[in-house]
Amino acid sequence: MDLCAKQTAHRDYLTGKCVDAFNDAFQHVTGHLVSVRFLGPEDIAATVRKTKTSAKVSADTGTATADPPVASKDPGDNRNGAVKTTGPRRPAMSHSSKRAGDDLVLNADYTFDSFVQGPNNRLAHAAAMAICEKPGLIYNPMYVHGGVGLGKTHLLQAVCQRLIESNPNATILYISCEGFVNRYYEAIDAGEMNQFRHRFRDVDALVIDDIQFLTKLGQSQEEFFHTFNALQQAQKQIILSSDTLPSDIDKLEKRLVSRFQCGLVVPIDPPDYETRMQIVRNKAKMRGANVPDDVTAFIASRVDSNVRELEGAITRIQVQASVDHQNIDLKLARSALGVSPAKQPLPGAGVTIQAIVEAVMAHFDVTLAALQSKRRQRSIAEPRQVCMYFAREYTRFSLEEIGGYFGGRDHTTVLHAVRAIAKRRETNKHLAAAIDHIRGQLSSDEPAQSA
Repeated sequence: MDLCAKQTAHRDYLTGKCVDAFNDAFQHVTGHLVSVRFLGPEDIAATVRKTKTSAKVSADTGTATADPPVASKDPGDNRNGAVKTTGPRRPAMSHSSKRAGDDLVLNADYTFDSFVQGPNNRLAHAAAMAICEKPGLIYNPMYVHGGVGLGKTHLLQAVCQRLIESNPNATILYISCEGFVNRYYEAIDAGEMNQFRHRFRDVDALVIDDIQFLTKLGQSQEEFFHTFNALQQAQKQIILSSDTLPSDIDKLEKRLVSRFQCGLVVPIDPPDYETRMQIVRNKAKMRGANVPDDVTAFIASRVDSNVRELEGAITRIQVQASVDHQNIDLKLARSALGVSPAKQPLPGAGVTIQAIVEAVMAHFDVTLAALQSKRRQRSIAEPRQVCMYFAREYTRFSLEEIGGYFGGRDHTTVLHAVRAIAKRRETNKHLAAAIDHIRGQLSSDEPAQSA
């Protein structure tokens, strides 16, 4: 997405989500009844043109001119709150994606470029990319399922934005399941079922988030069944997301379960350690935060549930740094996340990989960057292997996750390191002493000291 389109997307997001909050804030501060309007690149250009025209007319006739272009209701879709603006627009999003009310607003940051691939989501990402090449022809429907905060919404929005980039005239309807149900019952009450069906069936792609909320709503299930069939027969793309498999959605009709499963059902699992590291780097970069490698590693080891919690951790650390007027470092990160640096867990009670690395770094006088590098000098390779040895003993990380932390090494490298240290410590007194010293540091409340 080019810069202008991204700015337009940001404008639409702010307009859809933040206008009320900004209006309240400005009115509270100024004490006047003022309103906020977010402008994109085209709006600014149109305002400049209109201002120049106003100045010219005023100079020639001495009369005032009309205000700059403002949003006006589309008379053909008043009930649903669709907004149609005067003047030209960039096709950053479809008409449907700009709608107010129940429609979801596309976030310009949720693109394929910012989506971090890993073993947990590689299949879903590949399928989404393929859909963008041939929408409606392969993987139709695509059903993505996974827990909260794992990237389902990001992936769905990335598809929407890529489809719009490829075909600016495409009609992409991106809505929540709750929005679909609300629109359905509003249409029944108003006697506008023909308009409802036109809206949901005359699209190039229908993308629905949280489809599990279709459960226990018999009439809406019936309508969605017919909508699904109409779109599929017309080879229009259908993408659904849910927190569970189709067969596990409570009281979902069997015929809908069957149709959801006739396409591609793909999971998004919790990210592994290496993927979490990359997510932290990406999120920090997007937020303009300078997060050192050791803090990145600390966050990734501390938060292992979902992407939103990782982003929340970065936010807390960034706010703490701003309040304290300090640069982000490991000490500040520990404080922001409520972790005491002086107290390490006892063996078997959850020693973290970060605590292991800190103890090894202090004993061998090496840096985290060196441990995670590709360097194979003995002065670096041995401490790295010691880290892997303790990580295997004290943590629940898999061999692959441990290897990912130390420069993306595979599980066979970690297994070799564990075996090599276990064997060498039997004959190498200095190494045995180092192992015992580090183990003592991990088992005590005292911070690690170099030997």
